Amino acid sequence: MDPLGAPSQFVDVDTLPSWGNSCEEQLTTSDTAAETYQEETIRSPFLYNKDINGKVVLWKGDVALLNCTAIVNTSNESLTDKNPVSESIFMLAGPDLKEDLQKLRGCRTGEAKLTKGFNLAARFIIHTVGPKYKSRYRTAAESSLYSCYRNVLQLAKEQSMSSVGFCVINSAKRGYPLEDATHIALRTVRRFLEIHGETIEKVVFAVSELEEATYRKLLPLYFPRSLKEESCSLPYLPADIGNAEGEPVVPERQIRISEKPGAPEDNQEEEDEGLGVDLSFIGSHAFARMEGDIDKQRRLILQGQLSEAALQKQHQRNYNRWLCQARSEDLSDIASLKALYQTGVDNCGRTVMVVVGRNIPVTLIDMDKALLYFIHVMDHIAVKEYVLVYFHTLTSEYNHLDSDFLKKLYDVVDVKYKRNLKAVYFVHPTFRSKVSTWFFTTFSVSGLKDKIHHVDSLHQLFSAISPEQIDFPPFVLEYDARENGPYYTSYPPSPDL
Repeated sequence: MDPLGAPSQFVDVDTLPSWGNSCEEQLTTSDTAAETYQEETIRSPFLYNKDINGKVVLWKGDVALLNCTAIVNTSNESLTDKNPVSESIFMLAGPDLKEDLQKLRGCRTGEAKLTKGFNLAARFIIHTVGPKYKSRYRTAAESSLYSCYRNVLQLAKEQSMSSVGFCVINSAKRGYPLEDATHIALRTVRRFLEIHGETIEKVVFAVSELEEATYRKLLPLYFPRSLKEESCSLPYLPADIGNAEGEPVVPERQIRISEKPGAPEDNQEEEDEGLGVDLSFIGSHAFARMEGDIDKQRRLILQGQLSEAALQKQHQRNYNRWLCQARSEDLSDIASLKALYQTGVDNCGRTVMVVVGRNIPVTLIDMDKALLYFIHVMDHIAVKEYVLVYFHTLTSEYNHLDSDFLKKLYDVVDVKYKRNLKAVYFVHPTFRSKVSTWFFTTFSVSGLKDKIHHVDSLHQLFSAISPEQIDFPPFVLEYDARENGPYYTSYPPSPDL
């Protein structure tokens, strides 16, 4: 109540229900996945923690109305941005806020700066600048957005603030995909609370109606409210879950140091002894223990003793093992090849993944690790519709993926990979590759033939994907210009695609 007895427009964060006390949502996952993880007792990297959940609040409303120690304002580098969040804060805080901001002399992207709250219920306002998002600079944008959340929390810790109200820092004005940004926001806050939870009592995510659904969908991944929810959410975590502080990890920038290169790890023998069984007959290969008794499984299938549901459960279990291995294995040598990467979106808004055939030295690398890297990168991508662009340009016999490897990949990956793959653009094919593709899609796998589009020139490709949405290897552009003439920013649509 204000002094005149009228109800206050501000909301006390202590009156809001915490995430841990909220009603458990119906999870969009299968019973098969849940049973698999319960049976295997595989724990999520974001464990169920009742104390941490009690500190987190999801609230649909205006962050400027929160009565807490500090609220967060998202702005530009001159701190003059006009967006719904900042305009509401400026209106309620009063004219003194603008004068205080001028003393700060701006704020760089990823930084956080502090002012008083003035007429707000919050004592302080923490100002930060989110990154502008471009698909080709995705890694830099992720790091900058992480810095925003991390620096806000660090400032709150240094100032002994008990509660912080976050707006959604990645404003639509700056083009950052909401779901990608939400992953970074949630995991950064989660990791901070794990390490410095004793310093902050409440963290409120103040969201709009449009943002609420995304936050409700992703919160269980990072703040599971039960062991069951933790187990069910695990398969939906993205490939990059950040480091111990939530910071995005770029595999090709990781350096692995060993005192004795080529020698086994010191604790390897201890781990094997701890299992209580003799594993020497299995072999040391990373995949030797992952498939179970394949011959027995095939016999049961042929004899009709395994139901369709049992087969699906078995396949899901095998895929989950591969996924766990992919998340724990050092794949920096495969990542450094730059043979698989995410770029922009196609004309239908679907994620575009690029495969560069020339960058795959089939005879020189461990193809099982290549398969692991594919799963590591694609598991998060494949939850939504996507397309593949495969550059066959200037490949040699040393770059050709054989049908056995492709069949293995197709058999191992989860059903979402196949369901959400909408097109494969095979760029600069040769006659031999066209024949091989026809045989493979006709006799080895089903449901893929109609998705293959052979593209002889970039001219054709641009009718499906804008040139600004693809990061081209320079040799692809040079080859296409030599064979088909230089490309321009605009092309007429091609009937072939």
